[in-house]
Amino acid sequence: MRALVWHAVGDIRLDTVPDPQIEQPSDAVIKLTASAICGTDLHFIRGTFSNMQQGTILGHEGVGIVESVGDEVRNFTPGDRVVVCSTVSCGVCPPCRAGHTAQCDNANPNGPEAGTCFFGGPQATGPVNGLQAEKARIPYAANTLVKIPDGVSDEQAILISDIFPTAWFGAELADISRGDIVVVFGCGPVGQFTIASAFLMGAARVIAVDSHVDRLAMARRQGAFTVNFEREDPVAVIKQLTGGTGADAVIDAVGVDSQHAHHGPASDEAEQKADKFKQEVEQVAPETHPQEGNWVPGDAPTQALEWAIASVKKAGRLSIIGVYPPTAEIFPIGKAMNKNLTMKMGNCNHHTIIPHLLELTRSGVIDPVGVLTNVEPLSNVIDAYKHFDKREPGWIKTELMPQA
Repeated sequence: MRALVWHAVGDIRLDTVPDPQIEQPSDAVIKLTASAICGTDLHFIRGTFSNMQQGTILGHEGVGIVESVGDEVRNFTPGDRVVVCSTVSCGVCPPCRAGHTAQCDNANPNGPEAGTCFFGGPQATGPVNGLQAEKARIPYAANTLVKIPDGVSDEQAILISDIFPTAWFGAELADISRGDIVVVFGCGPVGQFTIASAFLMGAARVIAVDSHVDRLAMARRQGAFTVNFEREDPVAVIKQLTGGTGADAVIDAVGVDSQHAHHGPASDEAEQKADKFKQEVEQVAPETHPQEGNWVPGDAPTQALEWAIASVKKAGRLSIIGVYPPTAEIFPIGKAMNKNLTMKMGNCNHHTIIPHLLELTRSGVIDPVGVLTNVEPLSNVIDAYKHFDKREPGWIKTELMPQA
């Protein structure tokens, strides 16, 4: 079968690899009918998340049809349409039963203390081959797959495999109450769904911060107040839009590939912190291989966090769902502590959230397809990665068609 394979930092290839097989009685094999490209995938190519294993199939978003199941998979039958939870979970260990499926004790082959196991990730997460392929083996399939209800299309379901639940999780961590003013840093795919989730949870005003015109335009279409950090100081504007007090809750949907301002009033502070940001990049991305403008790490790993802490009100709430690798050890803890902030963060508990989002979609409360901007055959996956990596206009979220 065809699959997108990670070979080295800056080196991904569409290879022919063996078809997956049932390896454990808890496995299933699915034929993928949709996959997608996520910003998390870019970390492995840019080098901002280390210790990838050569030969790992990339991708952690998938929709498909069950082809075969192991003896322990009692809730699925070949022919079922399913969405794949991006994080693998067993469903029976104490964390899973408490709803913390991203911290499953059994899913990660490296042991219960290893943390989240997800598809297409580095050694510390398994590794488990990913979903940018024609077929995939699904470990702990009984809990890692969710049936797609009638009336929900593949295009809708693929957006519920990871980015929508991650955004919903971020909004839950922010403890949004009716009437809150919420700031979302980052208007990529997860940021767009974070805006939608905040409104669904009752936010009175959502302020969205980014520097890309098309992403800010999509945020405005949802009703968000937009701030372009390349044209204005985001902290100053947020203070103005919140009556001088700051936001009730701030959500970081950017992560380690954060960028500082290169123009406008916010660039002065960035120049003063140039050495600090350079050291941060060297810490999180010790090996990089940029190629003609692609695979370039963010130039200010803590910038979004610093702006978030400065933008939230005293005794406010900070939610972090942007990806940070274990090597990221710099955090402005003193500023957060001295504002009495409540901080929550982590990897999404996909299996806990996905059924609810499928129902919201089936019932017409929301149509996630509004965030989808591109559909490409798997044969064009590398070009699609390059467009998305450069954040080219119109490339916000790309669905891949593995069978095309």
